[in-house]
Amino acid sequence: MSNIESKLGELGIAVPGLLLPRETSLGQWATVACDQFTQDREYWEKAGKAAGDGASTLRVILPEVYLEDGDRAGRIRDIHAAMGNYLCGVLGEPRKGFVYLERDTPFNERRRGLVVAVDLERYSWSRDARPLIRPTEGTVAERLPPRMEVRRKAPLETSHIIMLIDDAADALLPGLGERAKKAPPVYSGDLMLNSGKVSGWFLDREDDWECLADGLAELSARALTRYPSGAPGEQPFLFAVGDGNHSLASAKEVWEEYKAQFAETGELPVHPCRYAIVEIESIYDPAIKFEPIHRVVFGLDFDRALTLLSGLPGFSGREVANREELVRLVAEPVKGNRFGLASGNRCALVETSTGGISTASLQPLLDRALDASSIDYIHGEDELFRLALASEKPAVGILLPPVQKDGFFETVARTGPLPRKSFSMGEACEKRFYIECRRLFDSE
Repeated sequence: MSNIESKLGELGIAVPGLLLPRETSLGQWATVACDQFTQDREYWEKAGKAAGDGASTLRVILPEVYLEDGDRAGRIRDIHAAMGNYLCGVLGEPRKGFVYLERDTPFNERRRGLVVAVDLERYSWSRDARPLIRPTEGTVAERLPPRMEVRRKAPLETSHIIMLIDDAADALLPGLGERAKKAPPVYSGDLMLNSGKVSGWFLDREDDWECLADGLAELSARALTRYPSGAPGEQPFLFAVGDGNHSLASAKEVWEEYKAQFAETGELPVHPCRYAIVEIESIYDPAIKFEPIHRVVFGLDFDRALTLLSGLPGFSGREVANREELVRLVAEPVKGNRFGLASGNRCALVETSTGGISTASLQPLLDRALDASSIDYIHGEDELFRLALASEKPAVGILLPPVQKDGFFETVARTGPLPRKSFSMGEACEKRFYIECRRLFDSE
């Protein structure tokens, strides 16, 4: 291991040997994250048609829309078999390095990222832990087993995980991009189902790796002074998991299972499953849009909902004339937080004195008072109002304010993971597509 690789290792980064398909087009090969379109079988049927009979990452993932179908074991056997087949000709030889990429979506242009491997020893999804790599939202343990089953003994790894860095100058990734784009891209093309396009360039020179290490070291030093929580054993908060935390948590648990076999030696075993490939993005990239995830509560009428939210600190509430006024008022910056209530033909503005991420005060209140099955989580205000204003049964929509990037890392550092469904990084089709692969477990 070179000196620069050791320096990266101290920052939780390993240089992976990445695998890419030799000839397959991106429109066939690349597939959106498995946890998207979970109520839309038609989407995944269309994805199957786009992939056709050729090689595709669709064959090596388990879309969560199929989790309740009762044939999970058979699907996972097929996934592992496809991985083995792809290693025998579809994928090229491993290339050691990182991939700098630029992604255009139907809504935003040139979102920049860097594909690396991260050390799972530097990550924990425990709410009280303060490691180098931290989740931004609570992890639901019940969601891990299917993903762990896919990863155990898997010959290949591919990833939809996105991790964020708090680079206020938004300089590190653009600088790496300038270096990477001196050579032709290793892949470039349109993504399936009108999801935009993506191009990737390899960074396989040690002077490029040193540029990454220097930039991350500077961000790590800044993190120690900007947002320490004072928790025991705290490390600099360098990486926040923006998308794919349950996949990263599953990888962590598989690594913990593997290393437990060597507990008596007192040393960490050397194995690829200690690492996971992820894409790093800057939270301040202009193409990254943080969207609130709204709530609809079924079986609750307007007045009862207003009474329920009166339990928020510093509560005040008043009815407003219509949806348009409500949306405008909720979006206005205030010292605390604002929410909108909508049901039937009534709308109300709710204000609270609690600042920071809005779900930090709202979600615990809902969890204490309501059955989880009565709450649905909605992307987009149009869909929220459709459900709240036109539902045949009692339903109240809770409109959340915009999610602010400033102070995001500080909030997570102080409070730990945010309540579930606190934010979304763009629309479903903007999520990361599986492209790069890496060897994981040897075939038996």
